[in-house]
Amino acid sequence: MTKRVALAGFLHETNTFAPSKATYAQFEQGGGYLPISRGAEILARCPGVNLGISGAVAHGEKSGWDMVPVLWTGAIPSAHVTRDAYERIAGEIVDGIAAAGRLDGICLDLHGAMVAEHLDDGEGELIARVRQAVGPDVPIAVSLDLHGNTTRQMVDAADLLVAFRTYPHIDMAETGRRAAEGLDRLMVRGRPFAKAFRRLPYLTSIPWQCTFIEPAKSLYAEVAALETGDIASMSYWMGFPAADIEECGQTVLAYGETQEAADRAAEHLYARVMASESAFAGRAYQPDEGVLEAMRIAQGANRPVVIADTQDNPGAGGDSNTTGMLRALLRNGAQNAALGMLVDPDAARAAHDAGEGAEIDIALGGQSGVSGDVPLAATFRVEKLSNGDLHATGPYYGGTHMNVGRSACLSVGGVRIVVASHKAQMADLAMYRFVGIEPTEMAILVNKSSVHFRADFDPIAETVLVCTAPGPMPLDAADLPWTKLADGMRLSPNGPVFRRAAARQQMEA
Repeated sequence: MTKRVALAGFLHETNTFAPSKATYAQFEQGGGYLPISRGAEILARCPGVNLGISGAVAHGEKSGWDMVPVLWTGAIPSAHVTRDAYERIAGEIVDGIAAAGRLDGICLDLHGAMVAEHLDDGEGELIARVRQAVGPDVPIAVSLDLHGNTTRQMVDAADLLVAFRTYPHIDMAETGRRAAEGLDRLMVRGRPFAKAFRRLPYLTSIPWQCTFIEPAKSLYAEVAALETGDIASMSYWMGFPAADIEECGQTVLAYGETQEAADRAAEHLYARVMASESAFAGRAYQPDEGVLEAMRIAQGANRPVVIADTQDNPGAGGDSNTTGMLRALLRNGAQNAALGMLVDPDAARAAHDAGEGAEIDIALGGQSGVSGDVPLAATFRVEKLSNGDLHATGPYYGGTHMNVGRSACLSVGGVRIVVASHKAQMADLAMYRFVGIEPTEMAILVNKSSVHFRADFDPIAETVLVCTAPGPMPLDAADLPWTKLADGMRLSPNGPVFRRAAARQQMEA
């Protein structure tokens, strides 16, 4: 008999320390995601795009599901999702599923690290509301980002949670397919899998979570290897270490034919992650130090040196407008360098008003009030203008069409800057090319990203350096003003331990 399956998605990675919240308008626009999509729009827009919903739909078509697409939306990471946005979107998803009639299963595409103004566990609450709407017997499968701060409520309310295994996330569609396949198994078997959930006691920094390097590379290979025999599904979340909630952190989850098998797999992976604690480390440079090192390397290279401006990563809640790395490039006389993307709608408007070839005196960037960061006042040349349309064909965005608003290439000294009006993480070569910059011809590229850019930039890069200019996403989680984190959590591998009593005393002092 044909399986009738509802599909929906609601994605946001919340940095509770970030300067700007996610409004309903951000979900309508979508940033680097698809714009908000309903019903048949989902089926029309998602094919060939690297998103969990795309993999789920592809599997549903192959398996002959009678698909009931409800709503799919995502917004670029930021501070909390506003109460208005959360309730409007969650309400539409739950009401749509409740009104769908008979359902054999539900496939949700979520992130796993959503925090709303009024809810610490955005996904857990949404899954629980869906569960209440459909009852205990309809299986719910969920695809999730490996940066999810997976909660007990999420585990209890869903029948299957499936995490990405790559960072950069080049397997988002693949993860959606795996979740959909798991849902098929659940619909056929008519009963849930046994599950075993474990929480790790330490946080890790985002740049060192990259699955191209150790220890994450080996850990995720082991996750895949464990998914055999009695183990139906295995997931490891490295967590998003900038969410001030109690359940922020790393987790592992095993689903098995028996409780014994699930417990054994979960304990094995837990032990491996614990044994890897010291390996989650890497070298980071101060802005001037990093630029000088990049200039030194570039002298003998025929490929660009790529610098990650990790603390203003819009993929982790930054506003993508700090000027620390731009100042370092100019201060040290860097030539044939480019930086992207710097989000400043006023600067983009001024460039369009002036026209290509004009010179404009403006104060660029620095609008988020980040400590140690201010706008850069200078005379810039308008090299090229764009309406913001671009087609990101690299492995991360996977063919996404996006619009970043009025945009321009501005130049000053030996540096060219991609200036846009809407946030999107610099993770695709097309995000330079759409304003006339050929990234492969540059000596130095500064990307406002931590890891995702590696999917498209590693093949053209001489090397990658990580720099820590002032920004809203500190490299070291110990630098964040925690209040709600689980008592006893280590803020970095082998690092300081968070104590709530001490945090309260510091706030009261």
